[in-house]
Amino acid sequence: MTIKLAKSEQTLQAIIQTALQIAVVEGLHAVTLGEVAKRMNISKSGVFARVGSLEALQNKVIVEYGRIFAANVFLPALSAPRGLPRLNAIMRLWIGRGTGENAMAGGLHTASAFDLDHVESALRDQLLESVMDWRNQLYRAITLCIDEGHLRHDTDPLQLTYEINSLMVGFLHDARFVRDPIAHERATSAYQRLVSTYRAFSYTD
Repeated sequence: MTIKLAKSEQTLQAIIQTALQIAVVEGLHAVTLGEVAKRMNISKSGVFARVGSLEALQNKVIVEYGRIFAANVFLPALSAPRGLPRLNAIMRLWIGRGTGENAMAGGLHTASAFDLDHVESALRDQLLESVMDWRNQLYRAITLCIDEGHLRHDTDPLQLTYEINSLMVGFLHDARFVRDPIAHERATSAYQRLVSTYRAFSYTD
């Protein structure tokens, strides 16, 4: 790769990261070529030349968001033993990404879902694919808990996936909008109480 191409790639990555920072806080609708250019102190045409269109940039943001989430939540959790220890690790890491300077815990998915719920578009499809990939990872972790005998055999993994996701939406609301200083602790307590209702009687930590 030439120096010129390498610099162009670095600029593209910087554009995506800047757009991601906007999207995580304000939603995908807040990402515009002009706003990204303003924050990076470059021309709007310079942003356009590297991403092609606003929708292309928004798509790249969704993909990057999914990559970062997987790298910081699902992949590290794989080091935990299969079953409930791994699900607990996922939740600990997921809740941990909800507050602080590295907060990401579903902000893009949650905020943007309401912006796009009434619109049929390629962007909505891309966001939905990212959301469902996220949920499928959680679903697989739950089914492993059942297979390992850590959760009751009559546990409905789809229902528990829904309940955990709903818990996290509530956590995000209180952590970000209400600004509850103990939202992290509340979410952790709520998860522990929820999973205790599904835990197999024979399983001990």
